[in-house]
Amino acid sequence: MNSFVLTWEIDGNSKEMSIKDFLAAREISKRALTDIKFSGGRIEVNGQEENVRYLLKRGDRLTVIFPPEIPSSGLLGEDIPLDIVYEDNHVLVINKPPGINTIPSRDRPDGSIANAVLGYYKQKMIDATIHIVTRLDRDTSGLLLIAKHRYCHHLLSKRQKTNQLTRTYLAVAEGKICPEKGVIDAPIGRKPTSIIEREVNEQGKRAVTHYEVIRLLPSHSLVELKLETGRTHQIRVHLSHIGHPLAGDDLYGGSTELIKRQALHCVKLEFYHPILDEKLIFTAELPKDMKQLAKADFE
Repeated sequence: MNSFVLTWEIDGNSKEMSIKDFLAAREISKRALTDIKFSGGRIEVNGQEENVRYLLKRGDRLTVIFPPEIPSSGLLGEDIPLDIVYEDNHVLVINKPPGINTIPSRDRPDGSIANAVLGYYKQKMIDATIHIVTRLDRDTSGLLLIAKHRYCHHLLSKRQKTNQLTRTYLAVAEGKICPEKGVIDAPIGRKPTSIIEREVNEQGKRAVTHYEVIRLLPSHSLVELKLETGRTHQIRVHLSHIGHPLAGDDLYGGSTELIKRQALHCVKLEFYHPILDEKLIFTAELPKDMKQLAKADFE
């Protein structure tokens, strides 16, 4: 099995710094160090095991071997095909089709992306559990980011909160949105009469959506959206709130006459890779049903 390993070559800037301080500067917490020490991990300098009090010297090679991650016993790996857009030792980027949950639910305990990824890990002998960084609704398609280990998940989640991880969506909304460019800044909370639905209400959390109409169709708008916040159903709720629900989104007032699911697709994913130290950008073209929807609008 392959545990997650990080290695650094120590230069002069880290001279006489303890391993503990060096790793703390790289956001490896005390809790993570305890887990490494007692749960099957190891810290080595130049191939020899050392404790965190060791003072690093120029030219040292520091290696941190993280303990194996054990998936929840309630999550079963399944042989479900994945459309993998990108993969390295730290992350997976997947183009998710509509009609599949990101994670299992009470009603659907299997058949999710999480089940598929765990099955993929087992095939590849990867010691990891599931760390979803960006989640998509069951009937929303597009790019989805998964971290392969807890440390990378922690770093990516922090970047998401500071807008160093951004997603761009394309949607087909009902009617002609006017103005064609703007910001929807309206708080979203749980609807009191439903365990699923959200709504704009003053007791909710602040939610901000930036939108721009890309093309006006005869009875719909093809619109690009970027999220400043990440509330549940944010795009769906906000567009419904301004009177332009997503086509196919019958939960929030959209018609299913031309498409049977909400016409929403994560078309672009940008993030700063915390381990490779570079910015990565991925795109995924519109799926067939949304392309057909735009075409049907002209017929």
